[in-house]
Amino acid sequence: MLVDGKWTEDWQPVQAKDAKGGFVRQVSSFRNWVTPDGRAGPTGDGGFAAETGRYQLYVALICPWASRTLIARKLKKLDGVISVSVVEPALTDQGWRFGDYPGANRDDLNGATYMHELYTRADPTFTGRATVPVLWDKVLRTIVNNESADIIRMLNSGFGALADESVDLYPQALRGEIDMLNERIYPALNNGVYRAGFATTQVAYEEAFHGVFAMLDELEARLAAGGPFLTGTAFTEADIRLFVTLVRFDAAYHGLFKCNLRRLADYAALSAYAKRVLDLPGVRETVSIDHIKHGYHSIKSLNPNGIVPLGPDLSALGL
Repeated sequence: MLVDGKWTEDWQPVQAKDAKGGFVRQVSSFRNWVTPDGRAGPTGDGGFAAETGRYQLYVALICPWASRTLIARKLKKLDGVISVSVVEPALTDQGWRFGDYPGANRDDLNGATYMHELYTRADPTFTGRATVPVLWDKVLRTIVNNESADIIRMLNSGFGALADESVDLYPQALRGEIDMLNERIYPALNNGVYRAGFATTQVAYEEAFHGVFAMLDELEARLAAGGPFLTGTAFTEADIRLFVTLVRFDAAYHGLFKCNLRRLADYAALSAYAKRVLDLPGVRETVSIDHIKHGYHSIKSLNPNGIVPLGPDLSALGL
């Protein structure tokens, strides 16, 4: 963790907890937006105009929040507009590290060894965890935004004609429904698995556990009755946010995070839905089960011996 720009202690998954011993996630700190003309977005300052080659995404393939942005980048056909750098899957004592693990790379842009070095370049007095994703401005040499929910929306609309405008992940007519789904799915499932896995009391764990499976049961019923996606025929950002949790469920959350009442494989409609999303052009390229398994099982507080399981069998998803 960084305190006033200095690395002060080994990385830990839990930096804050509530009165019940529940996991509390850090609030994102950089909230500027890329816009077609460089005007300020919903939060932060202006000056970040959409330009080919100006921005780089820093991501971890194990991280669902980072993977949200990779999927949006693929679907909006921004591959040639925004470059990507991938950290190694294993979490070190100094957090995310760049290196030579297959599927990862070194930081040729800034020459950083650890992700936290980019945070202190953007803010020499930064205090907090150095998280991914990060959208980096190569011109101003700073972090534009490190909140995945913001980044997927700016990838959807902030790059204007540089992106595929035929794809709309947040269509006006569905925004109310998308916002409702996001607001319900995030605390119960997206963050719920973390609240279960990183709980420090039985009470906090059981509360999170029951919330996870209540939401999975609800989503199974919703997709069984409708679909093919959450809002019907349109694939939206709500689907991206759900999918990144589902694709990690059996490989990480079921065992390591003790969310073991049922597997994703036990839900017929959710399994078919995950397969449909994987089959969308470009999405499968954003998923690395190898990184996911090695990354989550590198968390020493949950798996001190670092043993990576050989299973599960994900062949039904084509993984």
